[in-house]
Amino acid sequence: MSLAAQGIDTGDTAWLLAATALVLLMTPGLALFYGGMVRTKSVLNMLMMSFVSIALVTVVWLAAGYSLAFGDDTFGGLIGNLKHAGMSGLGPDSVHGTVPTLLFATFQLTFAIITAALISGAIADRAKFGAWLVFVPVWALLVYVPVAHWVWGPGGWVLDKLGALDFAGGLPVEITSGASGLALALVLGPRLGFKKDAMRPHNLPMVVLGAGLLWFGWFGFNAGSALGANGLAAAAFLNTLAAGCTGLLGWLFVEQRRDGHPTTLGAASGAVAGLVAITPSCGSVSLLGALVVGLAAGVVCSYAVGWKFRLNYDDSLDVVGVHLVGGVIGTLLIGVFAVKEMTGGTEGLLYGGGLAQLGKQLVAVAAVGAYAFLVTYGIGKLIDRTLGFRADEEHEHTGLDLTVHAETAYDHGVLGHGAPVSASAVPSAQKVKTQA
Repeated sequence: MSLAAQGIDTGDTAWLLAATALVLLMTPGLALFYGGMVRTKSVLNMLMMSFVSIALVTVVWLAAGYSLAFGDDTFGGLIGNLKHAGMSGLGPDSVHGTVPTLLFATFQLTFAIITAALISGAIADRAKFGAWLVFVPVWALLVYVPVAHWVWGPGGWVLDKLGALDFAGGLPVEITSGASGLALALVLGPRLGFKKDAMRPHNLPMVVLGAGLLWFGWFGFNAGSALGANGLAAAAFLNTLAAGCTGLLGWLFVEQRRDGHPTTLGAASGAVAGLVAITPSCGSVSLLGALVVGLAAGVVCSYAVGWKFRLNYDDSLDVVGVHLVGGVIGTLLIGVFAVKEMTGGTEGLLYGGGLAQLGKQLVAVAAVGAYAFLVTYGIGKLIDRTLGFRADEEHEHTGLDLTVHAETAYDHGVLGHGAPVSASAVPSAQKVKTQA
């Protein structure tokens, strides 16, 4: 055994292997969560946008993404190098802390995958699948990878120079996906019938199942970010559970007072909102802080999802209202509720730390949000002008499941959802199936 291999802790490695599998499971969970929220004519397309992200981001990450995100800094805290492009130089004995470097790279890959998949919820029902296949790898390299380096990479400016804290991905995952989702929603424009037609979730049990899988995977997401089987992982695990619960209760409380009835969709959305908010702060706040962070996210996000109707942007499945807003809440509240027992020294406003840390968190939120929005908007516009990003009106009206994938989720998948299907909108393969 090499000297490097002797530095590997088997307990830490076992936990991170499990955490990596948990985080990867979140993307299929997200597929179900999103799939249940759309109408029957777009279920499979929604599932496919998440599943194909697994393959696309993996290829990009192994080729260059990991090296650029976690390689030695080369340009003032903005990006890493290509020393490990193609995972070169990273053998089974290479160590990151107390775990194999290959495992650490895989763990971080699962974060990149779900971040890309999250964006699809903002443009559900109306994006060309081919355009999505181009967008995901370009976006991963130009948006996710640099932000991951800023926040977690060696020499990244957000952590090393600014001193902002983010334990498990409020900035690279939640705020980046939310800001990017808003940018793409503006590029593509609203769905046909937005603010006119009912666009209710077609399968709420599917939504709840997806939310449950997300919650289960989130323990790997947050507690796994401790990179070891230790007390910090245990604290992050409990904080994650607590914030998900208060997020759920906060959302239901708002629904009961505002609408007169708590809903299943509200329970699922509230839990996710609480989990989003605790992601950056689970390793910085006490249990009391986690309860407050989750509650604040559940309450605020339940109102934020309605902003799209007043501001006229069609964020189909509330990526902005939940992930962007929830991510901002959780990241900023580190500056209020951080305790030195968790951070190793940094304290928030309520524990005598003053406004300094809150200011750092605010700068990080503004910088990451602006960068993700502007670059994503540019990528989206370029794809839209060259390949076309918005699906044809007839395809959107008929449903992308049938027109793009030549399949339907249910035998009655296109019945009762819009006008009758025209012959020109049905792929030849589907015509053959119908004739048979």
